[in-house]
Amino acid sequence: MTGPSFLEQLRAHAPELLPSHLPRDPAQRVTADLDVPHGTTIIALTWADGVLLAGDRRATSGNLIAQKDLVKVVGIDDTSAAGFAGSVGHALQMLKMFAAEVEQYEKVEGAPISQDGKVRRLSSIVRENLGAAMQGFVALPLFVGYDPTDPDPVRIVTYDPTGSIKRARSGYVGIGSGSQFAEASLKKRHDPGVDRAGAIALAVNALWDAADDDTATAGPDLTRAIFPNLITVTADGVEEIGVDEVRAATERMLAERAERPGG
Repeated sequence: MTGPSFLEQLRAHAPELLPSHLPRDPAQRVTADLDVPHGTTIIALTWADGVLLAGDRRATSGNLIAQKDLVKVVGIDDTSAAGFAGSVGHALQMLKMFAAEVEQYEKVEGAPISQDGKVRRLSSIVRENLGAAMQGFVALPLFVGYDPTDPDPVRIVTYDPTGSIKRARSGYVGIGSGSQFAEASLKKRHDPGVDRAGAIALAVNALWDAADDDTATAGPDLTRAIFPNLITVTADGVEEIGVDEVRAATERMLAERAERPGG
């Protein structure tokens, strides 16, 4: 007979709901009764002037495409941005709350919150969602920051469902269902010294490789003009890359791929 501990009861009757059983890919935790939309692949990488954050546009609901033009990467303030994978509703609420708290801190304190302060606060917000995550509504952010006044200016940080922080030291990282394919692409191609055009090319190539092997990740849709969302964070601030620039980079990438479609 089990004791009164909740964890003991959970271990005995529903061990698959224990935090240790939560997978890296949030899209794998879809409940049987509620096929809520899930966002998929997000990547971040360093380049010569800062850091770039990019995401595909697809949201899935079970085996269906729930949305073709979801925006999964957003600016938080002048020195940081974030993206998400997992339960769309929970993730969007997380990032809206996070952005509001960052703005409120600056208004109250009269100075912006530090990069590490933002990293820790986002960790707390993720941890507050643990109850929902254990029910299948996993939502995980990817945080990037660049502050030239900081001795250690670049932050690329991922989280697990308990709020545990993992800082990417390789200069690139991915989250979501296609992350392993995107990271494999970046492992071969990433160069932290590339210029803006080179960074955009790295991102569209990595997301293409993810879409090529992961059905939950969308490739570019030239007919509907739906392309990945890209955001740069540099000493000049946060900038969303325009659709025309992303389209041009995508078309160059597709032309190169047409010459070697096997890889």
